This record gives sequence, C-alpha cells and structure tokens, in this order.
Amino acid sequence: MVIETHNSKETFDLGFEMGSKAQAGQITCLLGDLGVGKTVFTQGFAKGLGIEEPICSPTFTIVQEYHDGRIPFYHFDVYRIGDVSEMDEIGYEEYFFGDGVCLVEWGNLIQELMPKETINVTLEKNLKKGFDFRKITVDNGFDC
Repeated sequence: MVIETHNSKETFDLGFEMGSKAQAGQITCLLGDLGVGKTVFTQGFAKGLGIEEPICSPTFTIVQEYHDGRIPFYHFDVYRIGDVSEMDEIGYEEYFFGDGVCLVEWGNLIQELMPKETINVTLEKNLKKGFDFRKITVDNGFDC
C-alpha cells in the first residue's frame, strides 16, 4: 500500500491510524533517510496507542519503553548499532516476542533479527512534489 502525505499532520495521522490498530506482538520496521519524518510518524503511532507522554528518538539509548498506553510500546532506534550482538545485550527478544508492540527505526541494519511477519513502513521525500510531501509505503514481510 502506498500513501502520499503532504504535511506533517497527515504523516502523524497515518502513524496514529496504524498505532490505533496495532496488536501485542506486532513489530513495525520504520525505514527512511534522516529528516524524512520517522519521528513524526512514531509520535502519531504512540498517540494511537494512547500514549500521552512526549516521544523522542532513542538514538543513544537504543530502546525507549512506554507503558501508559493500551499495550506496552517499545521504540527502537538501531542506527548506532555496530553489530547485531549488541541487540542480544539489550535483550531484544523479550521486546520482540513479548506482550507489547515494537517500532524499530533503521531495522534494515539488523535485518537478520527481524521476524518475517514484520510490517515495513518506508518514508521517502520527493522535493519535486513539495518540501513536506512524503511517499509512505506499507507492506508486510521483511524486505529490506
């Protein structure tokens, strides 16, 4: 499925819609260049889960946990992972196969750990269509 958004509110709203439908055990891989809107999408996703606290990218902590929504939300940013063994050190399996929902930014960097049922969300800019335009592709099955 391909969705086009024309401003950050539409990107947020798509995240909200997906978050409101997310189920425990679901893993979403969020892909896209720096500055493409991954954080805005994630903020909407968290809001869709009922999370009211501010959402920031866990770039240096790798994972941020949120427990005040309808199900636990685990937000990963694996951009700074040097080796997949670092994921073992933080106990990724407890998150991936636990009772919450995971959103993993830059999941292509740990592709071998991602279950085949992962939902992929790829955000892309097209400056010819406007500074705030985003092409967002959503598909099932890890394919990075």
